[in-house]
Amino acid sequence: MRDGNRVAIVAAGVTVVLWASAFVAIRHVGTELSAGPLSLARLLIGSLVLGLILLATGKGKGMVWKRPAKQDWTPLLACGLLWFGVYNVALNAAERRLDAGTAAMLVHIAPLLIALLAGLMLGEGFPRQLVIGSLVAFGGVLLIGTATSTGRAETWGVVLCVAAAVSYAVGVVAQKPLLKRLPAAQVTWLACMIGTISCLPYTPDLVREVSTAQASTLWWVVYLGAFPTALGFTTWAFALSRTSAGRMGATTYLVPVVAIGLAWLFLGETPALLALGGGVLCLLGVGLSRRTPKVRVDAPVDVGARQ
Repeated sequence: MRDGNRVAIVAAGVTVVLWASAFVAIRHVGTELSAGPLSLARLLIGSLVLGLILLATGKGKGMVWKRPAKQDWTPLLACGLLWFGVYNVALNAAERRLDAGTAAMLVHIAPLLIALLAGLMLGEGFPRQLVIGSLVAFGGVLLIGTATSTGRAETWGVVLCVAAAVSYAVGVVAQKPLLKRLPAAQVTWLACMIGTISCLPYTPDLVREVSTAQASTLWWVVYLGAFPTALGFTTWAFALSRTSAGRMGATTYLVPVVAIGLAWLFLGETPALLALGGGVLCLLGVGLSRRTPKVRVDAPVDVGARQ
């Protein structure tokens, strides 16, 4: 395995762990901050941290800011508004109406949508390993969701989860071509800034809710902005620039598996046996989706023997 591939795999692993940890953090923060203000706070901190990272890595190292071309702004706006803006607000609002299991099942329609959109719009096609692996992993998510669901689903919560999944998928497909022309950290910062601006109408609510929030809640918000947002989305973009959108999307099926492990470790929530079985299926599916098919080399034909 080449060094570049190893680094991309490590970056994808960092993203999975950080995004999984976000679910644990949101469960705590969501008791004091509502959906819009939480999204704005997280994106504000993420934008600030990403800006500082860009300054630190660019200063004195010959790294040049690449000005986005006119055609880059449409996918940048789509990525920022949909993935950083709509996705965050919709998911936070949905988790106030749905249990974690139902939300996980609905949101994880996104990797399937990413594979479909990438195949149709980015010319990635539909490799058999990716299709089979994604379906197996999605089956694992269904098992996890069944094990952790209360069996109740509010209609508006379902609509919000589906909106979050669609926004997520479209945002990823819009981001992928940008990474061929612009650095990953720059794309992430611009998209995060766009998402932040779209959430500015929640500023009065954020000020009011933060003024009454506990210190531990505020520290969790800082964590969400600095790590799952700033670092997690940067490592995601780095890994995405080195693989297909479909395969990268399938990797996120590991997020609920890691989230179960973190909840078990830090919250003392013992997972059900069915959830563990679902986790195994997710691992198997992601492994299948990331396999590189072996190239079949046919034996040379002896032309002279035919004559």
